[in-house]
Amino acid sequence: MERKCSNLPFLILMQTSKAIHDRIKDEMAKNKLGITEFSVLEVLYQKGKQTIQQIGTCILVSSGSMTYVIDKLEQRGLLSRNACPDDRRMIHVILTDDGNKLMNEIMPKYHEFVDNMFDTLTSDEAGTLVNLMKKVRDKV
Repeated sequence: MERKCSNLPFLILMQTSKAIHDRIKDEMAKNKLGITEFSVLEVLYQKGKQTIQQIGTCILVSSGSMTYVIDKLEQRGLLSRNACPDDRRMIHVILTDDGNKLMNEIMPKYHEFVDNMFDTLTSDEAGTLVNLMKKVRDKV
């Protein structure tokens, strides 16, 4: 007798999340970036100057891992660290000119890429999906 999986929404969500993650990872590899590296650059591109902790909170990565990723991006000349004048314990991270140039090239393609993944949904379906995901998120 076949058992019905009561966790089907969860399984589909996880499978979809992994598939999207894998596609974005492949796209970012074309720019010689890992997905976490891209996520750091995206936060800085969208929000401007941030502390390492703020970036980690945005992309859900521990500060230890953040330091490694930021070191790699700094070595590539895509971002820089600056001491906060008000609190020397704080380090601000900003995109360099090369980092901004790269993100100006990547972001339009990235937005088109993400839009393309969801273009089979009507506006109403997209709204329903967002509302349902928020409902689950709020419960968690």
